[in-house]
Amino acid sequence: MSGSYDFSDKTVIVTGASQGIGAAICEQFLTAGATVIQACRSKPVNHHSNAYWQPTDLADPAQIDALFDRIINDFGQLDVLINNAGVQLAKTVDMTSNEEWQWLSDINMRAPFMCCRRAVQIMKKQGKGAIVNIGSIGGITADHELAIYNASKAWMHGLTKAIATDHGKQGIRCNAVCPTWTMTEMSTEFFDAEPNPKAARQGVSRRHPLQRLANPDEIAHACLWLASDQASFISGQLLSVDGGMTASSAVDPVIDISGVQN
Repeated sequence: MSGSYDFSDKTVIVTGASQGIGAAICEQFLTAGATVIQACRSKPVNHHSNAYWQPTDLADPAQIDALFDRIINDFGQLDVLINNAGVQLAKTVDMTSNEEWQWLSDINMRAPFMCCRRAVQIMKKQGKGAIVNIGSIGGITADHELAIYNASKAWMHGLTKAIATDHGKQGIRCNAVCPTWTMTEMSTEFFDAEPNPKAARQGVSRRHPLQRLANPDEIAHACLWLASDQASFISGQLLSVDGGMTASSAVDPVIDISGVQN
């Protein structure tokens, strides 16, 4: 088992499970004994005997319905939903087209809404269940030039609190994990596209009081804990897993003032 966690009688859906944080979440739940349905377009890297791949394009509502239909028909229960899938767009509001807005909102907002709706309907009948949404520190304090991504994550945070408020009486808990920059394939691609990848990575790391980026397992562990019975009275919360970044001032004299010439 993963630490003291026991999910041996639990069925878990993880969206965006093929790589990065999603793959790490699947691995930790599988280690804890869960049956994990990996909802993603690409074939997942995890081939554990309790892991099942449901090919899912979250931009397609019919495929989301097919995912939850399979849960009901093949597994008969849903104990945990992890809404992890998401996309990013590095643009300001004025440079964002209607088509880009629609693309991002379909995946970052409509898909988690639909997944939460189906999950709540199943969990209400069971009288219990846990939903963990992957938000972002960008939904708390905006990252630069990620306008509609930031907005979509703030929306996710609001949805999380609404579900916790409306459905707690039915035994359903809903929380959000809000990661900072995490060493995934996506962030590696971002840094590698910079003129000096090493300097770019060091610059972002310095903005965190812990002086480094997160690794996917650290985000996954927060999800595992929030979905577990150890967090049985925690609901409607936004858990920042950010190395202290949102706790600190945006002004750092070492970075921002040292070396400035008069």
